Amino acid sequence: MANRSQVVAIAPPTRASSVTGSFHSLVALLVTILVISAVCLSRDQPGLGSPTPTVPNRQCDLFSGRWVYDDVLYPLYREKQCSYMSEEIACEAHGRKDLKYQKWRWQPHGCNLPRFDATALLEKLRNKRLVYVGDSLNRGQWHSLVCMVEPAIPPSLKSMSDHNASLRIFRAHEYNATIEFYWAPMLVESNGDDPKNHSIYHRIVRVQAIENHAKHWHDADFLIFNTYLWWRLPEMELLWGSFGSPNAMHKVVKMPLAYEMALNTWSDWLEMHVNRSKTLLFFVSMSPSHENARDWGGIPGGSCYGETEPIMREGYWGTGSVLAMMRVVERVIKKLKKRGVTIHLLNITQLSEYRKEAHPTIHRKYWHPLTKEQLANPISYADCFHWCLPGLPDPKLAVVQQCLGVLRKSGSKFSEETRLRNNQRDFVGTGKFSGTARGSCWNLTVNVGLVAQLDGSFVTMTHQSGWSCWTVVMEVVTFSNEVSKFAW
Repeated sequence: MANRSQVVAIAPPTRASSVTGSFHSLVALLVTILVISAVCLSRDQPGLGSPTPTVPNRQCDLFSGRWVYDDVLYPLYREKQCSYMSEEIACEAHGRKDLKYQKWRWQPHGCNLPRFDATALLEKLRNKRLVYVGDSLNRGQWHSLVCMVEPAIPPSLKSMSDHNASLRIFRAHEYNATIEFYWAPMLVESNGDDPKNHSIYHRIVRVQAIENHAKHWHDADFLIFNTYLWWRLPEMELLWGSFGSPNAMHKVVKMPLAYEMALNTWSDWLEMHVNRSKTLLFFVSMSPSHENARDWGGIPGGSCYGETEPIMREGYWGTGSVLAMMRVVERVIKKLKKRGVTIHLLNITQLSEYRKEAHPTIHRKYWHPLTKEQLANPISYADCFHWCLPGLPDPKLAVVQQCLGVLRKSGSKFSEETRLRNNQRDFVGTGKFSGTARGSCWNLTVNVGLVAQLDGSFVTMTHQSGWSCWTVVMEVVTFSNEVSKFAW
């Protein structure tokens, strides 16, 4: 891990004479923050409907930005230093020599994303359970998180266990916290549910069955779901009944209808069973593949194999992302929100689209022997779906950490208070908020049921009637004569 700390410049405190001129800007920004405190969502792709209110342009959108090469702060850890690295995504160990893919930092437009803070995240997870549920891409993100937090924990105070073949649990004993992964590549039950033996092209899905999966993660505090890659077929065989039952009904259904049917089963379960005062729910948008080099102007017939640089064209969108399936996710999330259950969309698709060079290609462990024909043509078996570690999944976690901070639910009582760490981060609290602001005296009321006061040293926010029990998290970045900017 790099040992240089990122420097965040703080403008000098404003004088009292500049306070009045910035008052309306601060009010507007506070209102914006209150809106997004219930949602951590990206700016939508053109033509793509939003399942939640759109973030105004003046507010920083964590998911819209560019990749910046940073060989000082990145990689955030070394592959060999991670005790729990997966051989499927340990690209350096499997012969990859160009390591630039490890050294790119995500830079949102209009704000700075704080560097991932393992200790701060572990504190957020104290006495809690975070579970990733989904396919191998979500498993890779889980591996990334484990690799990021485990250096902050002494060897005797961490462990890894397989509760069963499908559930893997990393334990941070000092924090009484677990970071888990549950294998459910289609969320509902399927013939691909064996976590070790699932190389099945002809997939069969029990589209109305989820309980055998859900019983393993129903009481989690944070649930991060994904499902996309396994649904990328023209059609899917659906099953009503049990596998092997002579009375079961089978039907082949085209995409994306089959996908929507499965997500409806998932959303119905959430509505009926999730503890809304405890559990925070996320859905990770589709992770793009880079199988067709023509998408970015590469050689016809090529793929991600041999690529060493990201795509720098802003707004690039390739054929590896299917918008019709994204719209299905949005419809399901919208309907579920109307029924009182909020799913927060982690829209990582666009930032991942740029990273054609970050896949393992041939630098990974393959579980079946490669044929002579494959070895003679590396493009034929190059993995352009998963992501190397260290690599793309790691900067994503800084975004996830911000979202876990922004959206911290604690029920109907408002008592928690946490101070701003290092004057700039982890500004978390419920009902009452404190943090160093480095500003002049402010007294203001925001007309959404929340009173805020800035007394020159601290921001204090007191909950009043008419507002929900979501935490509002603010990071005070600058106080300038022009505008007082709060970035979440």
